[in-house]
Amino acid sequence: MSTPSAARPVAVITGAAGGVGLAVARRLGSDGMQIVACDQHESVDQVARELTADGIPARGMRFDVRDERAVEAAIADVCRREGPPSAVVVAHGVPGPSTPVWRCEPQEWREVMEVNLTGAYLVCRAVLPSMLELGSGRIVLIASMAGKEGNPNSSAYSASKAGMIALAKSLGRETATSGVLVNAVAPGVIDTPMLRHASAELLQHMTSRIPMGRIARPEEVAATVAWLCSSECSFSTGAVFDLSGGRASY
Repeated sequence: MSTPSAARPVAVITGAAGGVGLAVARRLGSDGMQIVACDQHESVDQVARELTADGIPARGMRFDVRDERAVEAAIADVCRREGPPSAVVVAHGVPGPSTPVWRCEPQEWREVMEVNLTGAYLVCRAVLPSMLELGSGRIVLIASMAGKEGNPNSSAYSASKAGMIALAKSLGRETATSGVLVNAVAPGVIDTPMLRHASAELLQHMTSRIPMGRIARPEEVAATVAWLCSSECSFSTGAVFDLSGGRASY
C-alpha cells in the first residue's frame, strides 16, 4: 500500500525526464517521497503519470533552469502546493560540444555554463530560504568525474561540472550548522541518453579508465543519491561522492 501523499516528504528533481534524473525520481518515490519531476521537455509529464500509476504521488513541472524567474516561480509553486521540499536533486545537464577548447564557440560554451552551472545555482538559490527556515533539507548536485579530472574535447562540460563540485562544497560549508546538507555526486560514465552525444573516441577513452571494466547504471547513481537525501546521511556536507568504478584517484 502506498503512503498517502500528505505524509510523504517532497523531493524536487530537475532533469527528471530521463537518464539519472528519472532513475532518481523512481528511487526516491519508491523510498516514500512525493515527487515533483522537473524538466523543460514535455515528456516529464508522462514521467509523472507513470510514477503516479505506480502508486507514487508525482506531478511534472516544465521550466527552463536558465530562467531565474521561472525557477523561482516553480519552487514557490511547490512550496504552496506540496510544501517546502525535503530534498532537491539537481540532475539536469547538457553535454556541450565534443571538440578541442580552441574550436568551442563562445555561444556553445555559454550555453553549457548557463544550463549546467548557472541552472544549478538558480535552483539552490530558490530553494534554500525555505529549507533554512525549516532547519532541515538535503540538496544533491549531480556533477561528474569530468569535473574532477577534465575530459579531453569536453572542456565546457568538464568546467561546468567542476563548478558544480565547488558550488556544493561552498554551500555545504555555508549551511553546515543549519540542518541543511549539500553534497555532490561525481559519476564516471553512465548508461544514459547523453552518451549518444559523445564521440566514439571520447567514450572509449572514458571507459578504458574504469578498473571495473564497465559503465555505471543510472540506478546505481540513484541509490547513492537516495542515501544522501535520507536522514541516515547526517554528518556529510560539502562532500563529493564518487561513482567511478575505481577510476577516481582522489
